[in-house]
Amino acid sequence: MEMEMEMEMDGFDRLPDPVILQIFDLVSDTKTLIRCLAVSKRFNSLVPHTDSLVLTVDRVISSDADSDSDSDSDDDVSNLLSSALRFILKSLHSLLLSSSSPTKPDDPTRIPNSPAQILRCFHRVRRLAIDLPSGDLRLEKGTVLKWRAEFGKTLRTCVILGFRSVGEAPSPAAGGEADFAGGMKVRVVWTISALIAASARHYLLKEVVREQAGLECLVLRDREAEGAVVMEKDGLRECREEGEVVGDDNEEGLDRCRTRVPSVRMRMRHVPRLELKCGLWVEGATLVVVRPSYGGGDLAVEDGELALKAFGDGVYGEVVQKLVKARSYLLEMNSF
Repeated sequence: MEMEMEMEMDGFDRLPDPVILQIFDLVSDTKTLIRCLAVSKRFNSLVPHTDSLVLTVDRVISSDADSDSDSDSDDDVSNLLSSALRFILKSLHSLLLSSSSPTKPDDPTRIPNSPAQILRCFHRVRRLAIDLPSGDLRLEKGTVLKWRAEFGKTLRTCVILGFRSVGEAPSPAAGGEADFAGGMKVRVVWTISALIAASARHYLLKEVVREQAGLECLVLRDREAEGAVVMEKDGLRECREEGEVVGDDNEEGLDRCRTRVPSVRMRMRHVPRLELKCGLWVEGATLVVVRPSYGGGDLAVEDGELALKAFGDGVYGEVVQKLVKARSYLLEMNSF
């Protein structure tokens, strides 16, 4: 009887290591796995070999003095862009400062908030997703803005999808070219704000990329699903090689908080209103595909592939499919 009870208690220990590692990969939550280190000697030896992780950053960042109300005026673009820049960089800088604060010695259960620090006990991470608590952009009420940026050592591509509102009936306001021209400045601000947010997030990833040599896919996103920075195998290798040659100590000013955005070409498409299959109307739909000026094509099919890769599912996918057929406008922007 005692032997049977002992076998029941030790049943989990009879599972082979590969099966337990598969279970850890399914758990994926980094902080849960860190707590598993204290369960047993066997867990302590296996947890560091988990190769698929999701790390959730818990701290919510507020903007303090920058929390004044949004402006709906298209003429106040310089103030809007300046406010967006301060808000984004202050938020990410606050995250860096809070991440670097040491863990209190009298609080052994407290987990440090720096992604690089948290991940130092994992040695074979291949796929990593990091979730931030909130998005970076402040937009007028009703506006939706989504973006997805791919990076190596710097920006490779960025796809931005935005619209002002969704409703059951079309807006009575006039549309067409006049609507696009009148809102062009605000849409440029959307684009620049998304690029600043992406470059700031990429900067946060550099230490993780350097320390986790086995990474093959890295995604930094927010729980509001506003934007995502993606680094795949080639981009990760490029980022590591660049880091070995040029250190972060050479970066000055704003570059201490973000990666410099190279000179880019942007293809912008706009449709004043779109009717979806579900009967809803999307107002002021805009799609922007951004590529560095030194490479990449301008063909619509290439834009469509990038856009559908970023937003290929559900309502967003339907909006993208219609927008890629619209007339495009080419804009160029210097490095910043």
